[in-house]
Amino acid sequence: MGDESRILVERAAGGDRAALDALLERHLPGLRAYLRLRSGPVLRAKESCSDLAQSVCRDVLENLDTFRFPGEAAFRAWLYTTAMRKVADRAEYWRAAKRDAQREALPESQRNTHSESDELRLLDCYRELCTPSQHAMGREALERIERGFERLPDDYREVIVLARLAGMSRKEIAEQMGRTEAAIRNLLPRALAQLADELAEV
Repeated sequence: MGDESRILVERAAGGDRAALDALLERHLPGLRAYLRLRSGPVLRAKESCSDLAQSVCRDVLENLDTFRFPGEAAFRAWLYTTAMRKVADRAEYWRAAKRDAQREALPESQRNTHSESDELRLLDCYRELCTPSQHAMGREALERIERGFERLPDDYREVIVLARLAGMSRKEIAEQMGRTEAAIRNLLPRALAQLADELAEV
């Protein structure tokens, strides 16, 4: 952890709200990318990933007193665990609601539309997962990667985003997924290889 990160963590641990806000801001691009990928097309049609990210940050701030700051890795794990629960909770809400997907979907103007700068930030995050096609730009590249990602088994999707977006260690991922470190070391390269295969087909 660099000096800047260490200082932010130490200040956040001391109750410095500005330091905590700065930590959240540092992780926001990856968090948004994580939420967009893990939400899947159905939840993305219902709720804005930017709104989900804001909700995750609110949850973190509201539960700050339950967290101790041993370092930025622990903070990152806490943030993404909160995000995982948020996606699961919102997906369960929409499943339980049993509402007509088309009727209840967000109006086109409120869906996960992105400005050009938003798309570039997402693509920067997605480059941690794979190499976008040189022939696809902007929204086309985003959609291509997301379609390929959706075709992966769930455990492949999870290990990829935890390793490449959340930046968790193999040990942290193993704990998160209830597997051994050895299993994660085998799972991640297989998942990345299949993602590359899927992107070659979509």
